[in-house]
Amino acid sequence: MDSAAAAVVTPAVYGASDRPPRGDYSRGGAVLADYTCPQDWASYTPADHDTYRRLYERQVAQLPGLACDAFINALPSLGVKDRIPRFDELNERLHKATGWEIVAVPGLIPELPFFTLLANRKFPVTDWIRKPEEFDYIVEPDVFHDLFGHVPMLFDPTFADYVQRYGQGGIKAHELGAGEKLARLYWYTVEFGLIRQPDGLRAYGAGILSSVGELRHAVLSDEPRRLPLDLLRTMRTRYKIDTYQANYFVIDSFKQLFDLTEPDFTPLYESLKVATDIEAGVLLPGESGKA
Repeated sequence: MDSAAAAVVTPAVYGASDRPPRGDYSRGGAVLADYTCPQDWASYTPADHDTYRRLYERQVAQLPGLACDAFINALPSLGVKDRIPRFDELNERLHKATGWEIVAVPGLIPELPFFTLLANRKFPVTDWIRKPEEFDYIVEPDVFHDLFGHVPMLFDPTFADYVQRYGQGGIKAHELGAGEKLARLYWYTVEFGLIRQPDGLRAYGAGILSSVGELRHAVLSDEPRRLPLDLLRTMRTRYKIDTYQANYFVIDSFKQLFDLTEPDFTPLYESLKVATDIEAGVLLPGESGKA
């Protein structure tokens, strides 16, 4: 076995929670130092596969008119709908499309291993699935959220390049002590991003696309604030982890997103050191919240 397997890894905790992170981070030494591990596909029960199937069917029915074209067009590339996909089979299609692959992890992982995986075009996917009693809501991302929500967008070449660039920038942000600020950009783009298509506002963020309730809230509701994506504004803005988002940031294209992350962020991090945080849902003078 690779010597990296001997490393002791510990769960990551993001936000506030009264219970310890879920996931087996030992697995008899099968979890490597980068937090990746084999997908134990044989361990999934018929109930696990049925949970995935029901989640998939329910969410697909919500997508028309709410999910972006890139997501809808790529969704068939996930393959099987009636059971949890095998990661190695899915990787054959994903790598051919954009050079990415998915890797199994036992749960949430720390920021530096996370950034490093992304920088190497490897997307970490939690391999366990929620219990039936958690069908409508789960605190931590599971295999359905990660596969259904994230992976289809990695079939889009421009968005896939953005995620890699984000990972590369994340390594530097970690070294500069700015990982928390940069994490907000991930939250408001990869997880909860909106894009304006010619036919209207659509969701591309995984946290929206994998949620039966937030999808309509994010795209159709008059309640949340919607702002044009601006790097400084986004990284100053706090976010909610246990409710629908109070605000979303909107882009016009994935190329815009990619181009925004081309410059060196070091001056931006210096600005953030003296800039105050903005609470979720708060508008600044001159903002309408209707981007």
